[in-house]
Amino acid sequence: MLKKLTTGVALALALATGPVLAAGSEDSHVTDYDFSFEGPFGSYDQMQLQRGLQVYTEICSACHGMKFVPIRSLSDEGGPGLPEDQVRAYAEFYEIYDEDIDDYRPRRPVDHFPESSLENAPDLSLMAKARAGFHGPYGLGINQFFKGMGGPEYIASLLTGYTGEDKEEAGAILYENTAYPGGWIAMAPPLYGEDVVYADGTEASMQQEAQDVAAFLMWAAEPKLGARKQAGFTGVLMLAVLAALLYLTNKRIWAPYKRKAKKAAPAE
Repeated sequence: MLKKLTTGVALALALATGPVLAAGSEDSHVTDYDFSFEGPFGSYDQMQLQRGLQVYTEICSACHGMKFVPIRSLSDEGGPGLPEDQVRAYAEFYEIYDEDIDDYRPRRPVDHFPESSLENAPDLSLMAKARAGFHGPYGLGINQFFKGMGGPEYIASLLTGYTGEDKEEAGAILYENTAYPGGWIAMAPPLYGEDVVYADGTEASMQQEAQDVAAFLMWAAEPKLGARKQAGFTGVLMLAVLAALLYLTNKRIWAPYKRKAKKAAPAE
């Protein structure tokens, strides 16, 4: 439990103090991870989301909350896809104060994830959308056009960007981090590898844990990503059909006038 609390406080300090605009600046390095949900046809990896949920539950939830995410969404299609009985059991893992009974009770799937237990621990519901990993060049945002905002990449890079070097400054211990702007951050490494035991047998390396929890936080921030992409593809297809029909209609309407104009034109 002490390790979980220490990790949660560290991650709280990192996410709370990490400036949004500076993330991914010239003095920091954000790795462009190949997440399955990237691209116009990408989708969430259900097993990765389940592993990320495990990392969040066993490590991050000690301090961080996700108060905007309903627990019932864990069974939604395109998400972790947990069976309803497992969702109910997971909800009962947390308690909530019920004004009707003036006492605490286990949460139900209709309830949301708990709020952060520490004031300085930011809520993680939208963290993957609040952080930007890619910028520029020269503030133009061209990298974001090709790579996306890079929120999950920034989170994963921050969690794995420690070099092992530290220094003392103004009575505080700073740790070198290649993803954090400025290169030094006042939090200990939050992940060490083998922090959890994955049920599917995946090796719980530090890189794997960081990518899994970053993917889960991306799902928490945008659970309807698949539906949005499908709607966008349908819209583009409809516009393409409409453009073709308009082109053919235009040709049919103006064809007689073009023939008349061609006959009336003087021969050279």
